[in-house]
Amino acid sequence: MATGVNKVILIGNLGRDPEIQNFENGVKKAAFTLATTEVYKGKDGEKIQHTEWHNIVMWRGLADVVERFLKKGNTIYVEGRIRKREYEDKEGQKKFIYEILGDSMQMLGGGPRREENSGISPVNESIKEDTPILNAPEDDLPF
Repeated sequence: MATGVNKVILIGNLGRDPEIQNFENGVKKAAFTLATTEVYKGKDGEKIQHTEWHNIVMWRGLADVVERFLKKGNTIYVEGRIRKREYEDKEGQKKFIYEILGDSMQMLGGGPRREENSGISPVNESIKEDTPILNAPEDDLPF
């Protein structure tokens, strides 16, 4: 029986090009920031815009996709879970960072692309960890 739920769903734009790390055991890691913005009206009726920045980490197959197709400005949908990581800075102080470990991702088509002639549409290409990447035409969408 589950004792809790740790589920995050975000739609936002990449704040920088992904950083890719390749480890000796062949595992790949992609890390990038994602900006989510909400717009609402304040008490005085003025439009207020608030942007939150999220640290996103994706591994293995998803990291491959991120490396090939995503860059700063792209709009994506991400599902994952929150993790707190602890480390020591140069002065020996304990620091904490919260990251979203991405389990699945969908490219939504906003912003530039790395491989323009790849055969994969940036719109509604849904990719999950351990799921093969398909080159389905845009008019063959399941909805």
